[in-house]
Amino acid sequence: MILSIFFHWFFVCLTAPFFLGVIGRVKAFASGKVGPPLLQPYFDLGKLFRKRSIYSRNMTWVFRLAPAVTFAAMLAVSLLVPFGALKAPVQFEGDILLIVGVLALSRFFMIAAAMDTGFSMEGMGASREAFFACLSEVALFMNFITLALLAHSLSLSRMLGADSPVSWNLLGPALLLVVASFFIVFLAENCRIPIDDPDTHLELTMIHEVMLLEHGGVDLAYMFYAAAVKFFIFAAILVPIILPVQTEYLCVRMMSFLGGMLGLSVLVGIVESSMARIRLDRVRNLLLISFALAFFGLIVALWRG
Repeated sequence: MILSIFFHWFFVCLTAPFFLGVIGRVKAFASGKVGPPLLQPYFDLGKLFRKRSIYSRNMTWVFRLAPAVTFAAMLAVSLLVPFGALKAPVQFEGDILLIVGVLALSRFFMIAAAMDTGFSMEGMGASREAFFACLSEVALFMNFITLALLAHSLSLSRMLGADSPVSWNLLGPALLLVVASFFIVFLAENCRIPIDDPDTHLELTMIHEVMLLEHGGVDLAYMFYAAAVKFFIFAAILVPIILPVQTEYLCVRMMSFLGGMLGLSVLVGIVESSMARIRLDRVRNLLLISFALAFFGLIVALWRG
């Protein structure tokens, strides 16, 4: 049990930043640039971990604790998510509720840390993060409910496992709506274009990144690593829905999973290269569309029985 937990964490921490590097390469290729190397996220993390954090005398323990709590929360959620042939070390009925709760806990500490700085820009970003999270979390819950009905289980491992009864042949329309809705939530939760731009430096238009302006050194490394792990977790939930490989060969399942993760990262890079970020007042509409898709997916799942 303990060995499987540490191996699960080792796999996540080793591979998660790589897919952010893939997105960067795709965006650079689409714009005709050489771009950063695939391993650039690892270089950035190494540079940040070698620096120390600097705190203002006005900051409390909330700001100091938030990066570690955020990173630890992502690692805790990763234990409940299967990765291809790697089964989730921790799984039980109702674990999807724990996943949503721990994700909300990490967001709470990020917002609290942004408010703790007393910086108006970070407070504005925290307000936007809280507002849009209310919409994205409802759609996320709705998608989980639909998957639970289709898999007849409240465990994420049963929903996404190779032994899951969910099939595109029988439940294609409901799964298609879930995938479309979850992809929007995936972009919103990971602060990707068209909802947010992780590379922007315009404080007035930032949502997530503006909350990290006062972080530096090791604290910023934890935040960056947590973002990479969160991207990996959400992608690991979406990929098995799109590619539900059912085979006894573990290497085939693992290769299909990693191939799906790579393909999804390329797709995110293409989306960010071909679209501009939408206005803040239209982000709400996009998240409401995600909720509508999830709601209709639930209706179809109930109708199909």
